[in-house]
Amino acid sequence: MQTAKPIITSLLDNDLYKFTMLQAMLHQFPQTHGVYRFRCRNNDQLAFDLGDIKDDVETQLDFLCSLKFKQDELDYLRSLRFIKTDFVDYLELFQLKRRFIKVWADDENRLNIEIEGAMIQAMFFEIFVLAIVNQLYYERLNDNHAISEGQKRLDEKVRILKHYEMLQQSDLKNPPFTVADFGTRRRYSKDWHYHVVKTLAKESPSIFRGTSNVYLAKELGLTPIGTMAHEFMQAFQALDVRLRDSQKAALEAWVREYRGDLGIALTDVVGMDAFLRDFDLYFAKLFDGLRHDSGDPYEWGDKAIRHYQMLKIDPKTKSLTFSDGLTLEKAWDLHQYFKERIKTGFGIGTNLTNDVGLTQLNIVLKLVQCNGQPVAKLSDSPGKTMIDDDTYLAYLRQVFGIDGE
Repeated sequence: MQTAKPIITSLLDNDLYKFTMLQAMLHQFPQTHGVYRFRCRNNDQLAFDLGDIKDDVETQLDFLCSLKFKQDELDYLRSLRFIKTDFVDYLELFQLKRRFIKVWADDENRLNIEIEGAMIQAMFFEIFVLAIVNQLYYERLNDNHAISEGQKRLDEKVRILKHYEMLQQSDLKNPPFTVADFGTRRRYSKDWHYHVVKTLAKESPSIFRGTSNVYLAKELGLTPIGTMAHEFMQAFQALDVRLRDSQKAALEAWVREYRGDLGIALTDVVGMDAFLRDFDLYFAKLFDGLRHDSGDPYEWGDKAIRHYQMLKIDPKTKSLTFSDGLTLEKAWDLHQYFKERIKTGFGIGTNLTNDVGLTQLNIVLKLVQCNGQPVAKLSDSPGKTMIDDDTYLAYLRQVFGIDGE
């Protein structure tokens, strides 16, 4: 069954970090060329092969590439102090190019998607494409019980949040426990995403503080949340700097663009240990904190705190944002562990926007080449590294002193 109507109806229906990275690339590296590839990490757990939805994906991409920003959306972006006027002027003319994205099913009926083109175009596809694949998959399942089960689980989340609010209020000295929605890319559907975020914002405003989704932030009066993703740091592996200096060059470029805004740095592009070797006193003072996205979160947070202490920086003046496979309960436990030593924040994705009792797709769309050269992320979690060039991967490990998985 082919979906008759567009899934994506607004170019704001995207994560904030796509806008912030796009602005930095436009201003500093507008000619950078990128290649992105799609992967489903759990093909063997699915009800049917994703190749079956290839034609529907093609149709949705046609819809997507017809969209332009509306005037009220441009006005909203102008209202964000870190978004510059000339960037909004660029977005006023912006339209995704259909020729940059190709879709096919391979011999095993696995879905393949490749995006290639100028990064100031190509990087903007990712979240849309993942949201489209998710929704098409669940629409085809046509499970009549998913929404009722999802509502039951959402009601339980509201109950849990109200319990945490009560615990917070019992001791006003408690540092704040805050949660945001990071679930656009893995959502069950666009409508369900809206319902979940609206419900949590209404029922628990003291804990649920925002969303990575710019459209929902605009529509529901929430704070849009996000800074950078792996692809920004990865791109510098192929830009005009020594590979060994790529992380420092990326952080420097970010500071140059935002000058104190959006000060949360992502740490696991080549692993936490290698990141901390580059995150010296200069960067530790300039950035407000760090984001965790792979590896053991407790070990990671302890390392971050020790690093700040070694640099004679009070960790209580900094923040740790956790965003890897979280539930409300996991986030609360992490907050309890760290709250006396450092500020915390939590971005929860799939467990908020796709917790309806069905198998969740584990899909990604990653930057694998930049300016004709391979690039990679050396995750702190085994199995998350995505690259086709083993020689480059070995070289990257050698340069940053990282053992193989």
